[in-house]
Amino acid sequence: MTTAAVAPAKVSDFYCHQAIPGHVEIDRVMETDRVLAFHHTRPSHPVHIVVVPKQHIPSLIDLGDGGPELLAEVMDVVAKVAAEVTEKYGAASVTTNVGLYQESKHLHVHVYHRGESDQEILGMYGHGDK
Repeated sequence: MTTAAVAPAKVSDFYCHQAIPGHVEIDRVMETDRVLAFHHTRPSHPVHIVVVPKQHIPSLIDLGDGGPELLAEVMDVVAKVAAEVTEKYGAASVTTNVGLYQESKHLHVHVYHRGESDQEILGMYGHGDK
């Protein structure tokens, strides 16, 4: 069995090259000295917020020079944003990607509400732990 070689991906860092330096307009949700949260510029969901460190960190599994302290700051903002989305819409999803799933090679965490009703969410997840 042969496998086709995969061409190296062109390195993309929308966050360092566009969003953080202000080359594109973004709608800020929350900001600290080292972390920025804003509404996704091309949302996939009715509510879609991205949280990024302002310093370049390649991914969740490659913290680069950011280290666990900066990751903890990112996650603190993620938790606050997720709490706000949950308070307003009743639920939130939190995801990040690594490897080929990660389109922009800068750690970014998506916080979103997909738009389902409470009934649809309960029907999908069952909540059997009650």
